[in-house]
Amino acid sequence: MIILSISLLLLIPYIVLILYYRQGWISLKSYTPQRTNKKSTTFISVVIAARNEEKNISTCIETILNQTYPAHFFEIIIVDDHSMDATVEIVKSFTAPNIRIIKLDEMEGGQKLNSYKKKAIETAISISRGNLIITTDADCILKPGWLENMASFYEERKTVFIAAPVVYNDPSPGDSIFKKFLKIFQSLDFITLQGITGASVNKKIHSMCNGANLAYEKKIFNEVEGFKGIDAIASGDDMLLMHKIQEKYPERIGYLKSTNVIAQTQAAETFKEFMNQRIRWASKADKYTDPKITAVLLLVYLLNAWIFFMSVYSFFSKSAFHIFLLLIISKTLVEIFFIFPVARFFNKQKLLWWFVPAQPFHIIYTLIAGWLGKFGNYSWKGRTVK
Repeated sequence: MIILSISLLLLIPYIVLILYYRQGWISLKSYTPQRTNKKSTTFISVVIAARNEEKNISTCIETILNQTYPAHFFEIIIVDDHSMDATVEIVKSFTAPNIRIIKLDEMEGGQKLNSYKKKAIETAISISRGNLIITTDADCILKPGWLENMASFYEERKTVFIAAPVVYNDPSPGDSIFKKFLKIFQSLDFITLQGITGASVNKKIHSMCNGANLAYEKKIFNEVEGFKGIDAIASGDDMLLMHKIQEKYPERIGYLKSTNVIAQTQAAETFKEFMNQRIRWASKADKYTDPKITAVLLLVYLLNAWIFFMSVYSFFSKSAFHIFLLLIISKTLVEIFFIFPVARFFNKQKLLWWFVPAQPFHIIYTLIAGWLGKFGNYSWKGRTVK
């Protein structure tokens, strides 16, 4: 039967892949600094690109200033991306000597920018004093040991690029039922991506990271010519740069698995904001130079598309309905098996009850975001991007 053959052709490789990811995550040991007597002395430049972040920037800065890492060993460079609120004034209210704020130019060589965030990071790095660049987002909350563990991992492992964990906030008590479900859905989706990130970096299958929490050597950034060649792409200040560095230093990419360095960030407040974010992420999918991640993304998209097709076809065929059940149940079970140890690391086990009811929405959003990421536009921070 052709339909069953296609189903198995997509399902079996997917199950094998997810099980491999699970093994990759579990085999990735949590990091504990080895040098108890020697303190890290790497000078760090924390870079934050900020646009209209008056609600979040103050908390973010406070958590960085309250690090256990000595203040004379790090600086905070905030690049204001044409904010139309009080972001700049709030940053200037901090009197710490290791904070700087600069403004991003609207034009680059007479041409209007397409990737403002890449330009913001590049501008900050050009004036930075750090050997190690660490990027985060203006809505992130960082734990006190964040910089200390980052620096220790960098010095001990001799890594040139470090991907680190990110997690979404829990829903607020005052959120509506729909908003709570939206935030839970995002959390489940995001910790799944985080598990894949850690597993893929650990096993060196392909490379993934998130710009809200990553680090790289300044000299390596300059060596690969920064964002040159990818600067016209609106998204990808994290993964596309990671791919460039990985091509030169495949053995010196690391994932710092430690609860002490988890960056806590804000989930999208509205469905429109969520979809625009995911479309923005998907927009860089065809720009990856790593064929392995392209193959993975294609497999995931095709399986979700096929399950959606089978759900519709099930209304006309009893045998199709049975195959649909096989697909959806198998996919859900293997994903829960994978995500459980990841959820435990992020202390999100209580959300797993929502995994099954969230499955249909995940399939549909994957199809829409993947399609619009390739052929549509998205709006981000008040800008419409192709």
